[in-house]
Amino acid sequence: MRRSDTAMRGLDGRPRAARDGGAGNISAVAVVVVTMTTIGIIGAGNIGSQVARKAIESGYDVVISNSRAPETLADLVAELGPKATAGTAVQAAQAADVAVVTIPLKAYENVPVQQLAGKIVIDTNNYYFERDGHIAALDNGETTVTGMLQKHLPTSRVAKGFNHITAADITADSLPAGDPTRRALATSSDFPDASAFVTKLYDEFGYDTVNIGALAESWRVERDRPAYGIRQTAAELEANLAKATRIV
Repeated sequence: MRRSDTAMRGLDGRPRAARDGGAGNISAVAVVVVTMTTIGIIGAGNIGSQVARKAIESGYDVVISNSRAPETLADLVAELGPKATAGTAVQAAQAADVAVVTIPLKAYENVPVQQLAGKIVIDTNNYYFERDGHIAALDNGETTVTGMLQKHLPTSRVAKGFNHITAADITADSLPAGDPTRRALATSSDFPDASAFVTKLYDEFGYDTVNIGALAESWRVERDRPAYGIRQTAAELEANLAKATRIV
């Protein structure tokens, strides 16, 4: 697991250090190769609307969608201001430089594929069998939530993000870089530039990052594990990730 206070390389090209939290080794520098201006958000529920607020606060444009119709988001868009527009899921995916998928897991196969080709996609989803129905591959520890979305989006670069923080805390719990009590959030991806972008976004939102590594290890921050849902610093998050067991 690699911990970083800011992205390993920012969008301005300047390198930023990231160290291996477990072994103390300096990790390779990752490069975010696209200039990000618009975040397309697929899912306008509690998490999606909060990510939209922080993204706009951080200078991004946002196109946000829900499962109904763009006009049902008129009040939210009015609150968010001129940097926000509503669209369909396809329109949000098409407009996105980076997309955020924040919908019930049971609906993940409805996420547009073609419009997200070649793009970084941040997956906030969690598995709730009470809502999603039982998924044997997850129950048996054969795959991960974000791994399922990556398989559905084979030409996208998917990273886990914002899955173990409550919606209210996204806008309420941020702190400046360097604060010893700054909250940390986890990411995971098979693509270094995707996890680097999440790291950058976390920092802009006011959070440190612990990079779990490949999606095959992202189960460590899924529901019912020690790191899930609690406030923790980077060191505490690393410790909780290490305590996780594959089957719960």
